[in-house]
Amino acid sequence: MKISREILNGFYIFLGVAAFFLLMEVLNLSHVFYLRLLNVLFIFYGVNRTLKANIAEGNNSFVPNAVSAMLTSFTGVVLSIVALLIYSYAKGGDAYVKTLSQAFMFGGEPSVATYTICLFFEGTASCIIVTLLLMLYWNNKYKAD
Repeated sequence: MKISREILNGFYIFLGVAAFFLLMEVLNLSHVFYLRLLNVLFIFYGVNRTLKANIAEGNNSFVPNAVSAMLTSFTGVVLSIVALLIYSYAKGGDAYVKTLSQAFMFGGEPSVATYTICLFFEGTASCIIVTLLLMLYWNNKYKAD
């Protein structure tokens, strides 16, 4: 069984994000908000890898490549959020999320569910932005539709 390029590159995004956040946790840098923003680089890497492979294969249609890019980034985000959900409950559930939210933008006392739902919407927005940016970058590689 051959795994699709989008799922494979989405898994690479997940591995990069997971390794990055675990490294931040080990180095006790997880409270630094601005370091958390670097996870978008892993999304750029995975989506760019998908688009580059599509173009190398001769898939030059704009819309199918945009769908492919979106599926890649969304796969990475969903896998990362599921892993965060599991990790949060393993580290203590709501008590662990409260320690994360002190350095994040949540007010009050978010639960694990609230935290992951908010990150899901944030991740979806980043998927759309990264896809649009890379589609603009690769735009000169496509034939007119």
